[in-house]
Amino acid sequence: MTAKQFESKISESSLVVAVKDQISSDLGGESVILNLQSGVYHGLNEVGARVWNLIVEPKQVKQIRQTLVQEYEVEPEVCTRDLLRLLDELQAAGLIEVRNETTA
Repeated sequence: MTAKQFESKISESSLVVAVKDQISSDLGGESVILNLQSGVYHGLNEVGARVWNLIVEPKQVKQIRQTLVQEYEVEPEVCTRDLLRLLDELQAAGLIEVRNETTA
């Protein structure tokens, strides 16, 4: 699978943050998130839970990727692809807000 097969509207300079209308809980390294708007639960594995913990406060995607590459044995290109895919899924589920920076 090449990076071109998956294109995200979220970029490395995008700012992402967890929405306020959710409740999350750590379950032994994994996370469960309840979207209060839809009433739907979402589960995240260990790496997804780490991303979730990082975006409690607004973070640029490239900052998240840098942290993951330092903490896990993953190639930067693979990390970027998988991170963008996860963020797209979280956005589609209404769990994160994405700000594509056009102004400082």
